Amino acid sequence: MIKILRTIFLSLFLLSTFALSSQNTGFRFFDKNKKFEDVNFKLINNIIVIPLEINGEPLNFILDTGVNKTIVFNSSNADTIFLRLDKKFQLRGLGKGLPVDAIVSNNNRFRIQNLVSNNQRVFIVLKDEFDLSAKMGMTIHGVIGYDLLKDLILRVNYKSKKIRFFDPTYFRYKKCKKCEVFPLTLYQRKPYIDVNVVLNDSSKTVPVKLLVDSGGSDALWLFEHSKEEIVTPEKYFLDFLGVGLSGTIFGKRSRITSLQLGDYNIKYPTVSFLDTISTKNARRFKARNGSVGSGILKRFKVWIDYPNKRLTLQKNGSLSGGFNYNMSGIEVVYNGKMLVQEKSSSLAESYGRAANSGSGGNTVNIVTNYVYKFKPSFRVNEVLKGSPADLAGVIKGDVLMRINGKPVYNYNLEEIIGKFQQKANKKIRLTIMRNEQLITLEFKLKRIV
Repeated sequence: MIKILRTIFLSLFLLSTFALSSQNTGFRFFDKNKKFEDVNFKLINNIIVIPLEINGEPLNFILDTGVNKTIVFNSSNADTIFLRLDKKFQLRGLGKGLPVDAIVSNNNRFRIQNLVSNNQRVFIVLKDEFDLSAKMGMTIHGVIGYDLLKDLILRVNYKSKKIRFFDPTYFRYKKCKKCEVFPLTLYQRKPYIDVNVVLNDSSKTVPVKLLVDSGGSDALWLFEHSKEEIVTPEKYFLDFLGVGLSGTIFGKRSRITSLQLGDYNIKYPTVSFLDTISTKNARRFKARNGSVGSGILKRFKVWIDYPNKRLTLQKNGSLSGGFNYNMSGIEVVYNGKMLVQEKSSSLAESYGRAANSGSGGNTVNIVTNYVYKFKPSFRVNEVLKGSPADLAGVIKGDVLMRINGKPVYNYNLEEIIGKFQQKANKKIRLTIMRNEQLITLEFKLKRIV
């Protein structure tokens, strides 16, 4: 999920065989006079988080084009939110582990501002081993994809952090000379586009079919040997890529020469190459060669149009550079709250004879008090073997206290991750708490690819 440049990779959920008897009604505009609805979202590690009400309960959901069902992970109060809990079955996705148990809940009412849908089905994961909220730094209740997208047209503006939902009945595309339009292939309710990659400077252009994955924070994933030409470059390193339904996902992180999205040519993006074991379920669609994630999508305004099966991209920023990754070798997650002592100074006035004065007067003294506040805490969730942090002695479970002398609780999770994506050879001084002891360790960020 969040990395070493970690992906929140929630886009590979595949249902094991399960008869889907009822159909949901799809999203519609509650106010029938409205033709579109603007919804603000939060962007965390390239991932879109939207407000979604289920049966009147306000929740935070990831908008993930790579999921074909609505899935809930934070299920501690499921019995109060969901109207009915039905059959138990198994979900399977990326990763080398076993499927996970879930329960289906039918006849739920969804609402996103003026958008409503009734009779929605939800899949509730019984044992939440993904700790998604910790990896995002905020409470995340689940993911939604096809159920929201299938009846609407969306314009996603990553810069303004706003989605405009259109009613397809009234929507008309405007002429856009600088836009690139791609036909969408929907397979198992997931969207795919055909693009081209150049793997290295001396190789030819290779056509590939990629999942459009708004739930993946990385730029690009390629499945090794899904085509003869798709092999890992000589220069790479092993990395944690995320957690799928079936376990932790590992891959080889590298770069390729270019990704060609029509006339848009994106130079030297970071790419993760995945083996056949971790991607066994995803490779059931034989034509698929990988995924294009939000590390690419955020550079465009994106129109997602399932009803007309098309994807439109309009550049909204630089297409070159900025393909950074975590060069420390540690994955940091939110660790709840910790009690912090802070100074609080106040002025106290006393009456009497002022110091060094022959006359009476008032004196003002600065009184230092201490207050206690709850602040965010962060810990090391994974350490990549042989990485700079590993060689410096950082271990899983260490609680971060300071980065380069500054208290960690003054940062959010994304800012902390950003500090590990700075320039190569940048010195990092970590003060960590381990077994109730403060330890300071130093290392330099190391660029490998």
